[in-house]
Amino acid sequence: MFKRLLAVTAALMLVLPATALAGLSRSESSLLREMNRARADHRLAPLRYDDHLERAARAHSREMLGADVFQHGSFGTRMLQFNVTGSLAGENLAWGTGFRGSAKGIVAAWLNSPEHRANLLRPSFTRVGIGDLVGSFQGYGGANVVTADFAG
Repeated sequence: MFKRLLAVTAALMLVLPATALAGLSRSESSLLREMNRARADHRLAPLRYDDHLERAARAHSREMLGADVFQHGSFGTRMLQFNVTGSLAGENLAWGTGFRGSAKGIVAAWLNSPEHRANLLRPSFTRVGIGDLVGSFQGYGGANVVTADFAG
């Protein structure tokens, strides 16, 4: 049993750096693991948690959930407001219930969309912040509203 637990822990550490666990909710950690699995499948380095991006992503998900709107809004202004640094930044949004709101469902949808796939698999993106909030959205209860902000 101990060997199995050790193997599972080691596998998770390869997919999700320990420093990323500190500021993420359970659903956000699951989403980061799925994102990094997709990147690993394409031989890309894992995304690292970034506190500035995290705060920007959560603020945007909170704003979308509160206003019941699904849009990027003032992305550049938000990046400045949260002191995001880097030469390149991007954003993926998602929302859904059930499987479509799960980490696997969201990453699958992003991989099937050329623009979202490009952001998720962009080698120059090295950092990410994820805001995954649950509430009533677009007439659906228990919806996950997700913002993933990337920077390189």
